[in-house]
Amino acid sequence: MTEGAERKPARVVADDQTVVREGIVMLLGLLPGIEVVGSAGDGDEAVKLVAELAPDVVLMDLRMPRCDGVEATRRIRAEHPGTQVVVLTTFADDESLFPALRAGARGYLTKDADGEEIVRAVRSVLSGDAGLSPSIQRRLLERLSDAEPRPPAPDEAPDGLTAREIEVLVLIAEGLSNQEIARELHVSTATVKTHINNLFAKTGLKDRAQAVRYAYAKGLVRPPEG
Repeated sequence: MTEGAERKPARVVADDQTVVREGIVMLLGLLPGIEVVGSAGDGDEAVKLVAELAPDVVLMDLRMPRCDGVEATRRIRAEHPGTQVVVLTTFADDESLFPALRAGARGYLTKDADGEEIVRAVRSVLSGDAGLSPSIQRRLLERLSDAEPRPPAPDEAPDGLTAREIEVLVLIAEGLSNQEIARELHVSTATVKTHINNLFAKTGLKDRAQAVRYAYAKGLVRPPEG
């Protein structure tokens, strides 16, 4: 590369289906301003390639063996913040979309995206914007318009609970598992268990059912309507 020449965004492609992965690599090779520097068959391999190649962007599938795209995205964003992640997946449901965005993905496309959409998403995330397909943008707006705001924590926390312990308690009352709470709060499952043990000790609670009743009684969550 000559001095002063514009650097092409380097990209790693992660997809467990060989035919799909090779097809995406071939497509990207035809697009202007894109350089493919590696491809991975699962999330673990993607994380390793990012460490070796330091690409600007990873094009990440979600459903992969050993390490899925959400966990790989979380690890990449934590360990290599200079690398952005654009999800390219068949799935556009809430269970796929929101965990990926919470893990740090800045772009989200479905596999019916054309070359122009892919290039636009890459340029968007590199400039600090979100690279979302129009259908994903609509889904986010729908979800935001439907979402009920979570009631604020009381001015005086009951039983000396910390703000984080209250967050964990509210998520328990909403039916989330320890693993789901960890993903929601971007902490480890072990940390979630520690918060639960602490809040149980402070409140005298013995199980999750009691925790749910406690959360309602203290006004930390609203009872369901109807």
